[in-house]
Amino acid sequence: VQLQASGGGLVQAGGSLRLSCTTSGRTFSTYLMGWFRQAPGKEREFVAAIRWSGRTTYYADSVKGRFTISRDNAKNTVYLQMNGLKPEDTAVYYCALAPMGYSAADDKVGYHSWGQGTQVTVSS
Repeated sequence: VQLQASGGGLVQAGGSLRLSCTTSGRTFSTYLMGWFRQAPGKEREFVAAIRWSGRTTYYADSVKGRFTISRDNAKNTVYLQMNGLKPEDTAVYYCALAPMGYSAADDKVGYHSWGQGTQVTVSS
């Protein structure tokens, strides 16, 4: 399964971006999909995840209320709508997928396929 992330860019603090991640697999709808990010010199950290139905979502405390994850199984695509961006959101954002039954949605260990990353830069 290949993942292709897009939608990053440069935005001022308070602005918005929408990231997209499209997969090539025919069984997209069965996967847990997640977004992670990695800032320079820091560990890759969890941002958000969504179950196959789209009804169950998970968020890091740092983005709760500002970011929204969603998915369109017909388009094999997961989205991350980012509003109220802050300079500390600056990072490379990665999409990833894990088996449907993976319980620790915020733990990158269980995600077995990763996209190439898209840069998000928020200026103050």
